[in-house]
Amino acid sequence: MGVRLPVVALAKQIVRRSASTASRAASTSSDVPRGFFAVYVGEKQKQRFVVPVSYLNQPSFQDLLRKAEEEFGFNHPTGGLTIPCRVNTFIDVTSRLSCS
Repeated sequence: MGVRLPVVALAKQIVRRSASTASRAASTSSDVPRGFFAVYVGEKQKQRFVVPVSYLNQPSFQDLLRKAEEEFGFNHPTGGLTIPCRVNTFIDVTSRLSCS
């Protein structure tokens, strides 16, 4: 069994490693406001969302990041953070975070 990094550190590591391939991605960091980050969500067709970094502290969002880690490790096909869940599930989780 491997050592698990704290989720915030894990997310930072994913973003750092995927930044090296970001130039190949369709979008640039200039279209993501400070204090936010882009994620790609979907099981087959990926949809891009820009979410606040404060979500990284939320347990339900951390669960989504763990799923992304299990699915992709640090090799994200879009060059950005990819979360392999249904878009409706992602919207449901993040809408609950916005209300709290």
